[in-house]
Amino acid sequence: MDVIPLLLLVAGSTAVAAAARRTPVPAPLLLVAAGLAVSYLPGVPDYTLDPHVVLPLLLPPLLYTAAADSSYLDLRAQLRPVALLSVGYVLFATFVVGWALYAMVPGLSLTAAMVFGAVVAPPDAVAATAVARRVGLPSRVTTILQGESLLNDATAITVFRVAVAAAVGEGASWVGGIGEFLLAAVGGVVFGLVLMAPLHWLRTHVKEALLQNTLSLLIPFVAYAAAEQVGASGVIAVVVVALYLGHRAWEVDFATRLQEEAVRKMVAFVLESAVFALIGLQLPIVLKGLGEEHEGVNAAWYALAVFAVVVVTRFVWVYPATWLPPMLSARIRGREGRPGWKKPFVIAWAGMRGVVSLAIASSIPLTADGEHFPHRNLLLFLTFTTVIGTLVVQGLTLPPLIRVLKFPGRDAQAETLAEANAQAQASRVAEQRLDELLADERNALPAPLADRLRTVLERRRNAVWERLGQVNPVTGETVDDTYRRLSREMIGAEREVFVRLRDGRYIDDEMLRTLLRRLDLEEAAAYRETAPDR
Repeated sequence: MDVIPLLLLVAGSTAVAAAARRTPVPAPLLLVAAGLAVSYLPGVPDYTLDPHVVLPLLLPPLLYTAAADSSYLDLRAQLRPVALLSVGYVLFATFVVGWALYAMVPGLSLTAAMVFGAVVAPPDAVAATAVARRVGLPSRVTTILQGESLLNDATAITVFRVAVAAAVGEGASWVGGIGEFLLAAVGGVVFGLVLMAPLHWLRTHVKEALLQNTLSLLIPFVAYAAAEQVGASGVIAVVVVALYLGHRAWEVDFATRLQEEAVRKMVAFVLESAVFALIGLQLPIVLKGLGEEHEGVNAAWYALAVFAVVVVTRFVWVYPATWLPPMLSARIRGREGRPGWKKPFVIAWAGMRGVVSLAIASSIPLTADGEHFPHRNLLLFLTFTTVIGTLVVQGLTLPPLIRVLKFPGRDAQAETLAEANAQAQASRVAEQRLDELLADERNALPAPLADRLRTVLERRRNAVWERLGQVNPVTGETVDDTYRRLSREMIGAEREVFVRLRDGRYIDDEMLRTLLRRLDLEEAAAYRETAPDR
């Protein structure tokens, strides 16, 4: 792809995704619609993806970002349901959807149908997780959805590669595929375990935040490429490394953490936006190919049938996988209780497909033994329609569904109380440490500066408790909100003075940047010491 079309794709998709945040319509749907509309404009080039670079380019940074923001401890606590979904369900969905398509489409080989089954098997639970957190689902359900989205990609990609090898006549067998799957899974874990400690050592010993963030951008690609070189799962290697580094992120300096979070989210935002825009841009090409293959007439019926099979298959797997373990094990039943029907219903309905399915579908080879891969355009079309269908039907209805089911949700009061107790314990230890340091003559400070340290510490300790207090009857603000607003007003007034002094040539631009950065850090500190995570 030329540079200018690529830049236009990134800029256009980013603009549409940003505009979508001001509407109730999910960004992926607007991106697809915009891509489709632009594809019919005169002079717009054909956008195609090289199947050999899609997975290595898209998946590593997206997986790394999701895994680094996950909780290793929570995932470990929910390992059984996560494994049943990320491995068991993906294999089940691959075979059920594959057999269904094989029975529907005349002339389609079983191996090609299994290729498609592997493409649409893994749900992309990123959107579902965002909805779950916004609406207030129990943390266990959110963790299960998030854990599934991290690990199901490895299962789907391995099955996909085995099916493609069989479809192009490379002699792969399903028995050999099981061995390849085990090798990929175990190898991916081993590579992740081997790489995570050295990479963490580098992150903690490289002192400049800029270099640390450059390393952070390279880590997912290094882990993915190293594992793939020996036939191991690069996806699992990336997830293992990211979970470890995310778990130990507190050991990295604050400047790196601030920059890293912003950089990771920016990269994920750009990549996801571009991929969904590419669906719309490629749809006319795929539809043209369907006409050439004489499948366009029945393609719409195939799409509806595949969507129905994908949705039903998830329900068929989720309910037994949720109900049977407590029924068969008294220990599980005593620890988790009876799951009921609401939680598995939400988990089943949250099976939206997304970026991963699109990336895998784009990796279907262009040729097979010198011939066009059988029904490739149909498989791409059905992938596009399945992703769009699940985003429209399930994505739009999931928030109202959660509200209708009336989940108990999170106890905000209890969480704030736990946060306040944790902050109180940390503050006591910090105050003791401050007393020890000030007792040493080498750390002598004037009384005002020592009092300032104690004031900041006291403010941080009291801020959380103040969120439990009453609100201002006039403004509706808590004490915490008022403090943060006044801090920002004061800092804003200082910022205006600095800019005025620069404009009057009393200070130069370099000094202005230094002063503004100091104010930015103080504003960030004032916000973080009083504001809960949102």
